[in-house]
Amino acid sequence: MWDTLRNAWKVPELRKKILYTFMMLLIYRLVSVIPVPGINASVVQEVAGSYDMLGLVNMMTGNAFSQMTVMAMGITPYINASIIIQLLTVAIPALERLQKEGGEEGKEKLNKITRYSTVVLAAIQAIGIIAALNSGTTAGGEKVLEASHNNFFGLLSIGVIMAAGTSFAMWIGERVTANGIGNGISLLIFAGIISNLFSGILTAFTDVLGITQYGTTVSAFLILILTALVIITVVTFIDLGERRIPVQYAKRVVGRKMYGGQSTHIPMKIVSVGVLPLIFAYSFMAFPGTVIAMFGPGSGAAKWWEANMHQAAPLNLLVTALLIVAFTYFYASISFNPQDIAKNIQQQGGNIPGIRSGQNTVAFLARIAKRLTLFAAIFLAALATLPTLLSVWQNVRIPFAASSMLIAVSVSLETVRQVEAQLVMRNYKGFL
Repeated sequence: MWDTLRNAWKVPELRKKILYTFMMLLIYRLVSVIPVPGINASVVQEVAGSYDMLGLVNMMTGNAFSQMTVMAMGITPYINASIIIQLLTVAIPALERLQKEGGEEGKEKLNKITRYSTVVLAAIQAIGIIAALNSGTTAGGEKVLEASHNNFFGLLSIGVIMAAGTSFAMWIGERVTANGIGNGISLLIFAGIISNLFSGILTAFTDVLGITQYGTTVSAFLILILTALVIITVVTFIDLGERRIPVQYAKRVVGRKMYGGQSTHIPMKIVSVGVLPLIFAYSFMAFPGTVIAMFGPGSGAAKWWEANMHQAAPLNLLVTALLIVAFTYFYASISFNPQDIAKNIQQQGGNIPGIRSGQNTVAFLARIAKRLTLFAAIFLAALATLPTLLSVWQNVRIPFAASSMLIAVSVSLETVRQVEAQLVMRNYKGFL
């Protein structure tokens, strides 16, 4: 491993990309500590406990939201905007044509639409969340907004500042993708997750030493470390898994040259949907609780929700698992089109051994996709449920979620693949 790192460092181009990526991530984390004026961060941490959805935002931003910095919204509006635009390309024919037939110019137009949508969505989300938090008060009657900003223009200025922070984060991500190593947007999320994971394990360690008031035992701390290692190992194994569909291309003569006559395969990832079903399910489950909390914690709906739909409630775990399964099938249906793949294979003179071209190939690919989707749905549902069950069973505070571990492992593997590919091009042995 160290030899590989030394070899990577010896390549001037690769060394510049690594340093560029590191510096941009460092700038992102430094900007994440600049507070937003007009907000009582201590009040936010106390009031935000009634809004489960904000835990996901805080995880993505590396505690920037709980500290109410200019990066409080982080890159989450960009993710939401990307998902919305991707779904709209299926529903709106004009966007679908732009994606399939527009080429590089069409992709650039879609990226521009996503960027503008991100800024608008970031401002709307920031204003909506701060307004919702400001509707509640602490035991001492304190408000989230300071008196000087507790008005429409103060709230608008805070929304603009947070939208500017998201725009800057989006710009950093795009620069890292263009000039650095790995996908910039994914690395920004990765940096926030690793920050949360490190601080969570450090907090658990201080609990063991008795520095804090929680009094975590040594056995609970060991269970926490073992759980993290097991989840990382399993997620890594599943993320690298793929079903390879063999394809045989017939020989054909074009002019004086002969093409084809080769065998290849179509790699179908076991969990091709990634972490999106988890994010969709968590956001969907958190939305009712957020709306109910706006009407006050003393209402009948709020009491029922707190009693039956809290994080460790059996009903909450069951509904979340079912939503993950449903969103897995939904996203797999719009991201994988067996008809297009079968058409491309046929146009290039290929066929799957033992399967006739045309509808038989479409049916075969659809059957394989359904089986992989079923496994992915069960795996993601179990991954989202088991850490919570373990925390309840062993009374262990687990400082990470299934979605965060899946994102962290996926981004790490993808970055390693890119570094390895560049090392292989220069006759160096890679990581794996």
